[in-house]
Amino acid sequence: MEQLMEILNKLYQMTAFSNIIADPSFLIMYALAFVLLYLGIVKKYEPLLLIPIAFGVLLANFPGGEMGVIQADSEGYVTLANGTKKVIWDMPLHDIAHELGLMNFLYYMLIKTGFLPPVIFMGVGALTDFGPMLRNLRLSIFGAAAQMGIFTVLLVAILMGFTPKEAASLGIIGGADGPTAIFTTIKLAPHLLGPIAIAAYSYMALVPVIIPLVVRFTCTKKELKINMKEQEKLHPSNTEIKNLRVLKIIFPIAVTTVVALFVPTAVPLVGMLMFGNLIKEIGSDTSRLFDAASNSIMNAATIFLGLCVGGTMTAEAFLNLTTIGIVIGGFLAFALSIASGVFMVKLFNLFSKKKINPLIGATGLSAVPMASRVCNEIATKYDPKNHVLNYCMASNISGVIGSAVAAGVLISFLG
Repeated sequence: MEQLMEILNKLYQMTAFSNIIADPSFLIMYALAFVLLYLGIVKKYEPLLLIPIAFGVLLANFPGGEMGVIQADSEGYVTLANGTKKVIWDMPLHDIAHELGLMNFLYYMLIKTGFLPPVIFMGVGALTDFGPMLRNLRLSIFGAAAQMGIFTVLLVAILMGFTPKEAASLGIIGGADGPTAIFTTIKLAPHLLGPIAIAAYSYMALVPVIIPLVVRFTCTKKELKINMKEQEKLHPSNTEIKNLRVLKIIFPIAVTTVVALFVPTAVPLVGMLMFGNLIKEIGSDTSRLFDAASNSIMNAATIFLGLCVGGTMTAEAFLNLTTIGIVIGGFLAFALSIASGVFMVKLFNLFSKKKINPLIGATGLSAVPMASRVCNEIATKYDPKNHVLNYCMASNISGVIGSAVAAGVLISFLG
């Protein structure tokens, strides 16, 4: 009988139940994973990223599975299963895989090195058309104005007790760009990668909810009815683009050069974004490169990025007051970025005869093209003939560049 009980006890200890009963916080993480899976699968909120992240959270929180990412401390030390400590950067990759497991191998090879976010930016560039922005270049200033939310929340977060590096990683959520938030956090506050990535992508998914909420409190019905096409007729532009194709080829080269000269730390993101766009705009001569960047490479990078980010969200790393602060601060950064763009339009309208619909300022985020579609729906709700999509895209696309430059500035000052 004793032998039978010993066998049953060993079988019980072999399972994850004993660990889960001893530490019920695992159940909270499972619930979070299931909620994120629901949002991605059923609600279709950013499914390409929320689903890998959610499944990564699930994998990371099964005791004994060794799929949770172990963050190195400030000196680079990680604690192995036998209790000894090693400097992670002195460990070859095969040792990391053997000692710490598959997820740590992927994380330290692909994420901690800063490899995947620029690769994803290359894919984003290949899928982006800068045409709407180039046709309405003056509207790109609102993409820059929307970055004010990043720096405002940075200051508030410092006052709340976050370190400057943590505050910068929190503030960058206001750029509404997941890869940019991840890249900045890797450089400045890698221990916060999980909650910041979740907040960034969750709020990106909630763009259809957050933008209308902010617009409701910041815009009047009269402003929302401003018809951009009528304004163009009343005040036609004197600038005419004679050869848009040539301009679209020159643009990524010129932007990369300017950014590299003034904000070198932004080159990994902006440079890869522009390279992806360049191989798209050149056409048939680089069509194979464009296809690889926008499909197979982009998709593989997205899978590993999502799983690794989810893998950082262990119960120990995620369930604390800092995470709550990130969730609240991230929403504040997001909302302030939208409001900053709106108020910049209002300021512009005070001094210009050619009025601009404030919805264009609300799209100064990087959530392309979702933010533009949401704002176009709001405009047509007040006036069915008032289609502002192309104008919103001008501000929206410039927001992608603006958030990457803002990230470069923060890394340069605080890295």
